[in-house]
Amino acid sequence: MDLTHDDWKRRAATLRFHGSHLIDGRSHEGNGTFTVVSPRDGRALADVADAGATEVDLAVAAARRAFDEGPWPRLAPAERGRTLLRLADLIEQRRTDLALTVSLEMGKLVTDAYHIELRALIATFRWYGELAGKLTDESPHTAPEALALVTREPTGVVGAVVPWNFPLTLAGWKVAPALAAGCTVVLKPSEKSPLSALLLARLATEAGLPPGVLNVVAGDGPVAGRALGLHPGVDVLAFTGSTAVGRHYLRYAADSNLKRVWLELGGKSPNIILPDAPDLEQAAATAAWGVFFNQGEMCTAPSRLLVHSSIAERVTEAVVERARALRVGDPLDPASEMGALAGHDHLDRVLGHVRAAVDDGARLRTGGQPLPAGTGGAYLRPTVFDRVAPDTALAREEVFGPVLSVLTFDDLDEAVALANATDYGLAAGLWTSDLSTAHRVSRALRAGTVWVNCYEEGDLTVPFGGMKQSGNGRDKSAHALEKYTELKTTWIRL
Repeated sequence: MDLTHDDWKRRAATLRFHGSHLIDGRSHEGNGTFTVVSPRDGRALADVADAGATEVDLAVAAARRAFDEGPWPRLAPAERGRTLLRLADLIEQRRTDLALTVSLEMGKLVTDAYHIELRALIATFRWYGELAGKLTDESPHTAPEALALVTREPTGVVGAVVPWNFPLTLAGWKVAPALAAGCTVVLKPSEKSPLSALLLARLATEAGLPPGVLNVVAGDGPVAGRALGLHPGVDVLAFTGSTAVGRHYLRYAADSNLKRVWLELGGKSPNIILPDAPDLEQAAATAAWGVFFNQGEMCTAPSRLLVHSSIAERVTEAVVERARALRVGDPLDPASEMGALAGHDHLDRVLGHVRAAVDDGARLRTGGQPLPAGTGGAYLRPTVFDRVAPDTALAREEVFGPVLSVLTFDDLDEAVALANATDYGLAAGLWTSDLSTAHRVSRALRAGTVWVNCYEEGDLTVPFGGMKQSGNGRDKSAHALEKYTELKTTWIRL
């Protein structure tokens, strides 16, 4: 896709949005609306139906009927897979509109939305579409007078609650395996980014999903999210977002029907660079890319750079130079290298972390200021701190913005201790040329994913998820199906 800045702006000016819920295969207006504002320029994009408990009840009831009485769970798995493949094809056909919608509603670079987010979404539906007909049950060996069967059955109605930073990718990671397993879904996107999910739902209907199999309700967490979490008709709740909100969903489950809750939560990921890294320049470049990609609004962002003291200044200076050179600007401009944060409220929260870091004695090497007023958008210059004390908020709390903290260590044991000195355990990076070190440190790091001599690499064959307060369960790979299926044992006396 080779569009110019003017091309994207012209498309943005003519793009029309779906603002109503999709419940039981039909548009539903609800009783109120809220306005989605673009962090790109502060412009109102659309008024969207605002879900309350009534709309959530309708969506769950539709999903319940579709599961209990409808054809979807009873189709041959390969047929469900073919429907997901048709959906992937339709997403490819509408890829430009979907990418533009994501960029406008949450500030992501439109080129990243097109080439990264939409690529991941299409790949996800294709992968699970192809996997659906290849799953097998078990028949354990028993005594001759008995036959044992272990079958995987769809769990039922899935409530999926996803954030705004990757609104389609993270929705796909939950919706695609749930549908492949034969479940039905009620998806609640973030109130900051509902427009792309509402378009996706309509493409799913066009692809042939029966009514009620995928329902999308727009609304905020304290109302719509809470109603979904407490609903007795929901069998599984899958959530990606902050650790604080994840705690609420566990409480909702305890206060309702003890539904299973799967959480992918925050992170404060360490990125360890050792003196024997195969290429220090590449390590520094990747460190900068990783923390500033998607404006730092990444749960896996390598926001803690742990560098051996002997190379700390060299690596830090290389990162600072890259931060200063990054072009922050209009997300619709292909020349921009970092877009807008998700809104002025979020920008204010990130700036609060910056001010607290200065007060705690960290040294600001670059950035820390918003772009000059005038654009109407929420833009922040890439920010790097060094001399960060391990016990300060900047070293321990998730900022979720383009802010890097640099810490130093003198030996490997100290590096591992620093890396694990956090409540989170989502991801980590390690740069070394020593194979033994790579294996030993990877095993010692308490993180769901460890990247060695790279960062943010992988595909759908590998699971993704966290340890400690970064959550439980796994998205991606065949293991994601474990969240949406139940094991049933049938023992037959012959």
